[in-house]
Order: sequence, then C-alpha cells, then structure tokens
Amino acid sequence: MISATDSYNRTAELKSFDESKAGVKGLVDAGLSTIPRMFIHPTDPSSSPPKHDVSIPIIDLTGMTNDPVLRKVIVERIREASETWGFFQVVNHSIPIMVLEEMLEGVKRFYEQDVEVKKGYYTRDVAKKVVYNSNYDLYTGPAANWRDTFYCFMAPQPPSPQDLPNTCREILMEYTKEVMKLGRVLMELLSEALGLSANHLNDIDCSEGLVVVGHYYPACPQPELTLGTSKHADDGFLTLLLQDQIGGLQILHEDKWFDVPPVPGALVVNIGDLLQLISNDTFKSVEHRVLANRIGPRVSVASFFTTSFQGTSKIYGPIKDLVSEDNPPRYREVTVSEYVTYALAKGLDGVSSLLNFRL
Repeated sequence: MISATDSYNRTAELKSFDESKAGVKGLVDAGLSTIPRMFIHPTDPSSSPPKHDVSIPIIDLTGMTNDPVLRKVIVERIREASETWGFFQVVNHSIPIMVLEEMLEGVKRFYEQDVEVKKGYYTRDVAKKVVYNSNYDLYTGPAANWRDTFYCFMAPQPPSPQDLPNTCREILMEYTKEVMKLGRVLMELLSEALGLSANHLNDIDCSEGLVVVGHYYPACPQPELTLGTSKHADDGFLTLLLQDQIGGLQILHEDKWFDVPPVPGALVVNIGDLLQLISNDTFKSVEHRVLANRIGPRVSVASFFTTSFQGTSKIYGPIKDLVSEDNPPRYREVTVSEYVTYALAKGLDGVSSLLNFRL
C-alpha cells in the first residue's frame, strides 16, 4: 500500500497487477492485510442500506407449462416485477440442484487450480471465446473492483470443448444447455407479459446468444474501502444469476439499495438494457452492485443472453407493437455489437449506457 505522502503512480500499479496475471486471488494468496490503492473507491462504497420490509419478488414457475390459470398468474407476477423492480428470483425452474451446485464448484475449481495453468487463459482480448482476467475495465474504471472473472461465449457459436477449461468443461456445457432452455421459457413469459405472442422475443433472437461468466470474490481485508462490483446495469437482453450463500448483491430501487438475499435453489433474473430498449421502457434494466466481504470466496455465475460483439448485423429498436402516437419510440435502432462495444468502452462508471441511444 502506498502512503499518502508517496508520489502515487496509478498506471504503474495497474500495469504491475495486470501483468502478474494472478488477479485479486493472487493478492490474497500473498497474504496482504491492506488493499492496494487502485481498489479504493472515492466514497464510502459499503454504506449499509436501511432495513426494508419489502424484497424483490420470488416467483414459483411450477405449473407454467400445463396449467393455463397458473401461467396467467406467473406472467402477471413477471410483468409486475419487470416493470417495477427489473429483478426477480425464480424457483422450481427445472434446472436440477445438483447442476447448480456443480456449476458453482466448477468456477471455484477454475480459480483454485495451479496459478500457472490459470494464467494460460489470462487475456484482455475481449473477442476470444474464453477469457480470464480481473476487471475488464481495469484501465478505464474509476477504481478497481475486488473480483476476478472468466467468461465463455457459449452460443450461438460455442467454443470447441477442448478450448474450455478442463476444471469446469463438462459442467459448463451441461449448465449452458439447461440455462438456454430456461431462457427460452422466460422469454416466452416475458413476451406474454408485454402483451405479445409467446414466441415474439425468441423469434427476434433475444435468446440466441449466451455468455456464461464465472465471478470469484476473494475475502477482502478492508471491505469498507472497495466493492466487489461497482454500480452498473447489464447490457444484454436478460441475465440469469446463480449465486452462492454468502450474499452481497444489491439492487438500486427508488434510490435505495436493497439486498438480494440468496435463496437456496433459486436463480436471480434481471432485465438487461437491450430488453428495456426494445420494450420502449416498459421493462426496467436496474442498476446493481456487489459488496466486498471479509468472508470468502463468494462465487457466482452470470448467464447473459446476448450475442455481444460476436453478433450479427440484426438491428433492434422499440418493438412496433409497443409504440403508438401516445407512446412514441424512445430509442434509436442499434445492433447488439454496437451497444455492447459502447458499454464495454465506457466501463463501470455508474452511468446508464441507454442514455447514449435515447432519441
């Protein structure tokens, strides 16, 4: 840690950290008791949210396929959650608990394998099929976050199995299959919640692309000075998050931070920017963050439905059935890759990327 009286070379510190390829876990393994200055956020990032009696909806998907009355109730709950919270949790979603648990274990195995093997995946080339690094916006963000990340582009053009890390290869492929299936079902329910035909969002390829992201948040000696993930909104259509039982995820709702407590066997679902854009602001892409914690590691797996910058030239704008004279389009048309490229270049600066595409 550099003292306040030293001349501080932030660029050198970032470069040294990046070139170590060992990530935040490498710092923790080295036994540090204070966090490097590059991780310190300018304001107190961990200000505790007041206790609230309300929490994000937990929606039971039982009966959605064979009971039309139950399905209507589920669609209505999803509509309400997507319009007000932008987040909800789903239970009885059909992905076996064993698959969820093994996916979390697979992510842990990746980060806890021999560091020299892990370094072989370390890259800042965002277009690679498998990418491991710490802080994708390391050089552009206002402060670094206390986490390491790997991600794999699993659809529409998945990598060859041998390109996937062998610590989690099989479970990654199995989990992807299950998440793609559930994603298509959720897109049907969201289509109906918008008053569209059930197949609308799937037909316009909102569920075509999938990026699976494994986050690893090591225990932090000074969690009050940093964040696990800065405030941001997701840039895809939809995100499905599998989190372990440590907690730390919070969402910003009516200018207050709310905890999203881990629910055993549940997946957190949140609306992404592109779904807010095509729904013409009917559904909300909500800002969220992850607190750093003295307990760790926290492990989570975020599955983003987006073709990212590997996508086609398909153009997305507000869905025509959702606009009218009284409710004109609020966004210009954009390709997925244009949107994601802008969001990536901007980094996690706490400002919505949607503002750049407003009419």
